[in-house]
Amino acid sequence: MEESFKNRIILILSISTAIFFIATVSSCANVKALKRVKDNEIDARFTAEAEKEKILKEKSAIEEGLKSTQQLLGQEKAAHEENKKALAQEQLINQSLKEEVDKISKLKEALEEDLKEALVKGKPLTVPK
Repeated sequence: MEESFKNRIILILSISTAIFFIATVSSCANVKALKRVKDNEIDARFTAEAEKEKILKEKSAIEEGLKSTQQLLGQEKAAHEENKKALAQEQLINQSLKEEVDKISKLKEALEEDLKEALVKGKPLTVPK
């Protein structure tokens, strides 16, 4: 009986050892799978962080370009305003010169008429001032 009792204990211990061994191997496989998932997540985070840094650098470069473009635009606007003012002044000058030419043309016509009349009548000319 003692022999059968020993055999039962050996059988129970063998079965429990096999169960614990299977549980240990299964646990190791689960840990390995979890480690793989964790490593993939860390890689994804590093990749995302690198992409974020790249985007931030591009953003700062674009912002610098925008600032310089806005400064150029401001300068161009100022130059445009100056050109508009100069054009307005030129137009005023042209208009006053045109009026002067018109006045001179009218005076010339009046003088020509007076000259014709004087030649016809034989009178001396009087020059209006």
